Amino acid sequence: MRSLCLCLLLLAAAAPEPGAAEPAGSLDDALAARAMLGADTWARVVRIENSRPAGVFRRGSYPRVVYAVVFELSGILWFYTDVDGTQSLSLTRGTVARDESDPGPLFRAIDPGFTAWSWVGVPPDTRSRVRLRPRNACFEESVGALRRRLAGGGRADSPSLLSYYVDTPVGRLGHTVLVFGTASGLLAVDADESDRPIPLPPEVGADPLAISAYLRGGPVSAARTIPIAPAGRADRWAAIPARPGPAG
Repeated sequence: MRSLCLCLLLLAAAAPEPGAAEPAGSLDDALAARAMLGADTWARVVRIENSRPAGVFRRGSYPRVVYAVVFELSGILWFYTDVDGTQSLSLTRGTVARDESDPGPLFRAIDPGFTAWSWVGVPPDTRSRVRLRPRNACFEESVGALRRRLAGGGRADSPSLLSYYVDTPVGRLGHTVLVFGTASGLLAVDADESDRPIPLPPEVGADPLAISAYLRGGPVSAARTIPIAPAGRADRWAAIPARPGPAG
């Protein structure tokens, strides 16, 4: 069974007291995830102040200061943090420009404690600061895998991100992989493993649940696909998916 990149923090950590130094890892993860998306993707790093941090970090809770990445993909905005991965930020179609200019209400929809925020300028020494692999960033890693494949001249017909979810004793966890077509059939790339494509057997067809179960090596609770529309083709986005939970 493949592991899920969205993991619960099993070791409890006390939330920092007001005025305490901010953890550098959160910003480093955000910078690294932003770099994976490529310079041609609209993406901004944001610093968010959380007015109601949990006393103990657990899945679904955020610390006092959160560094996140807001980015556009397939006609809507997305939201990444190292705490719980990536989830959709936009709530309606066709509102990207408005969402980019005023994301505050969307942040509060994710957590009511997100009451103050500011964009973060990317420092010139980003290369020396970013992590090689940001935490819970399999969504962004899958986008990066597609970029590398296309840059190398590889074929990728109708690429999409496949996010699947598994119910565990500690809650629902998610993982994202890249799926695309070639002359020989459908392939998948699990960036958690490598950039090497995984051939998908014909019997799974294009069914997200069947593909997910094959890749996972066992049953999954839910799955969804997110077509990666080319620039200027946001009309290919059929609907904004419901939020079953973030995917790493």
